[in-house]
Amino acid sequence: MSAEINTDPNRVIIFDTTLRDGEQSPGCSMNLEEKLRVAKTLEGMGVDVIEAGFPIASPGDFEAVNAVAKVVKDSIVCGLARSGKMDIDSAAEALKPAERKRIHTFISTSPLHMEKKLQMTPEEVHQAVIDSVTRARGYVEDVEWSPEDGTRTDHDFLCKCVESAIKAGASTINIPDTVGYTMPNEFAELIRMVRERVPNSDKAVFSVHCHNDLGLAVANSLAAVDAGARQVECTINGIGERAGNASLEEVVMALRTRHDIMPYSSAIVTEDITKVSRLVSGVTGFNVQPNKAIVGANAFAHEAGIHQDGVLKDVRTYEIMTPESVGLTTNKLVLGKHSGRHAFNEKLKELGYEIGDNARQDAFRRFKALADLKKDVFDEDIVALVDDEVLHSDDRIQMVSLEIHCGTVHNPPKASLTLSVDGAEKSCDGFGDGPVDAAFNCIKELFPHNTRLQLYQVSAVTQGTDAQAEVTVRLEEDGKTVNGQGTDTDTMVASVKAYVHALNKLLVKREKTAPAALSA
Repeated sequence: MSAEINTDPNRVIIFDTTLRDGEQSPGCSMNLEEKLRVAKTLEGMGVDVIEAGFPIASPGDFEAVNAVAKVVKDSIVCGLARSGKMDIDSAAEALKPAERKRIHTFISTSPLHMEKKLQMTPEEVHQAVIDSVTRARGYVEDVEWSPEDGTRTDHDFLCKCVESAIKAGASTINIPDTVGYTMPNEFAELIRMVRERVPNSDKAVFSVHCHNDLGLAVANSLAAVDAGARQVECTINGIGERAGNASLEEVVMALRTRHDIMPYSSAIVTEDITKVSRLVSGVTGFNVQPNKAIVGANAFAHEAGIHQDGVLKDVRTYEIMTPESVGLTTNKLVLGKHSGRHAFNEKLKELGYEIGDNARQDAFRRFKALADLKKDVFDEDIVALVDDEVLHSDDRIQMVSLEIHCGTVHNPPKASLTLSVDGAEKSCDGFGDGPVDAAFNCIKELFPHNTRLQLYQVSAVTQGTDAQAEVTVRLEEDGKTVNGQGTDTDTMVASVKAYVHALNKLLVKREKTAPAALSA
């Protein structure tokens, strides 16, 4: 695929690492079904390379990369590996079913990382670069190499390692700003310097992987493109470790909107951006901030009088791109209680859902029940309904029923809860300082566990007093954090769903034992 892409010197390869680096966000974990949905949607929107995971991290990661490799046909499927033999062998095994596969191997090259983290000499690291790329190249034709903490690496040593990696068979060289340390001008000069000084640099595509610790990940990525990089590593909604990664939607729309001064293009179907953003937000439990560029709820909102006046006269006065260009429609109100099955199925397709007949029938039944409670059903309601009710149907723990007694005449508040745990129903009555506390105490009694509640957050999916409540719960256990989401017109029901969802994700998380140095 790299040969096809590089026939156009201004073509920018979009390398999405939502499933790998994005999932390293604290509390962000996806089950296998969710990862496959995200991968197929990324492929559908034109992502060139999908980094599906870190196969050696755990059996779950290996299974996810292997499963993505089986279903993705058009995009390159990539697996991450450190420089060790076991890492590379595991990645190669996981990627076997892929029609187009890439091994992405890395090792730290900055003085700080080599001394403190790796406890290796520069000579040992350099040899590891050669050995790892050579081993990876023995498995696949498409090998990418990254010097972790590249922006804090000695320039002479960086060039030496890049030259050796290309000589050993790497066709993509990724320069990561692992800790979000660099500045746009500085990073552009670094990319130019490496491309100019390394004798065989013309034999590789240069890539960048920028973190957002100083809020400069997208700016740094674009500066690198202008300096000759032709692959950008990014994530949907900018999720990722610490402050996140470069946001795919921001990079792509910047290239599209400012084509006048940056004559570069990607293969991304930008009209799918909103759909994919909502999908990733739903499955990860990471809500998009309202003022987030491109995909935030306020990205195309105009409240100031002078702005509204200008937009009414000509939208170009305050909109540099159209809502339709990123998949937003001006009319969000599309379904109601009289809408039929055909209209509902078409809406599911429009929102990017490809689910089986049984799940679709279940979703339609739940939609009808929701339409009886809400006068108007919005796209956001459909997304919340499907994600909350259908995608977690196989969870080990599920809520069966909930009854709450609270208010001025009920002191203390009481919750009566029934859960299904591995198919067996269990019930209890619990008390607490408030209705939420009482319900959560019931959950702890029915499914004993030692976790700490880090976050309880309630927001409305849409406007109006009949809006569905969307609740996010974050649980922590032994350093592992997970987010759970629940949606319902009843805030208390949504709260229990969110807690139960988090518990189910924690059960999956318990099986993961990730190795050190996951970053790149």
